[in-house]
Amino acid sequence: MTRLRFRTAQLSAAGGRQVNEDAIAQGAGCWALADGLGGHGGGEVAARLAVDAALAALKDRQPEPQALNEAIAAAHQAVVNSQQDAPRLVGMRTTLVLLVSDGQHAAWAHVGDSRLYGFRAGKLWMQTADHSVPQVLALAGEITPEQIRGHEDRNRLLRCLGQERPPKPALNPEPNQDPIALQPGDVFLLCSDGFWEGIDEARMQLSLAQATDPGAWLATLEQHLLAQAEPGHDNYSALAIFVDGPAP
Repeated sequence: MTRLRFRTAQLSAAGGRQVNEDAIAQGAGCWALADGLGGHGGGEVAARLAVDAALAALKDRQPEPQALNEAIAAAHQAVVNSQQDAPRLVGMRTTLVLLVSDGQHAAWAHVGDSRLYGFRAGKLWMQTADHSVPQVLALAGEITPEQIRGHEDRNRLLRCLGQERPPKPALNPEPNQDPIALQPGDVFLLCSDGFWEGIDEARMQLSLAQATDPGAWLATLEQHLLAQAEPGHDNYSALAIFVDGPAP
């Protein structure tokens, strides 16, 4: 079967903070983004450990739930091992979102509130659900999905790497489900909460329609984010992956 090609762009910035606690990594057919939790100490260390360990675990693996599950477990263990080696890092935590593809199929997983969006034929067709208190409130119908942004409890995560118990990741596809076939024109966006908080899904979709490449798309979204950012705003990071047709 013919394999599709990818074009990728990324950005990561400290925003209005002193330290950028986000981390991004990418390999052959795999992408990772993590957001170290502020207030716990060592967030930037946890995020870098997580993306590096996850990519190492995904090397030469197929886009299958088992591979992603093992990559999340490896990332969690890397954070826990470092906690034990350095007392000042004992409380560090991080989110993690992963995408892996063999050029024909894709699979993804996440822990925390770093998101993955999927666009098909220019339309938003999927997004991950946060492991957070506001997401639970939205699922229960107590707030609308739009009210997750800016919610007073938006930093209260229910799952993250580095916590006492190994986190259960959200997997797509889930075990025993059919693989997700890629189509030319598919677009994926992995991003931290400092990014998606400032850009709603309608803005993402509108600007995507006018973008010719992933770098231009991210530049437009960043411009919008910064135009309305308040002093001291969060770190922000994003990975954009455009799926093209097969090589000629």
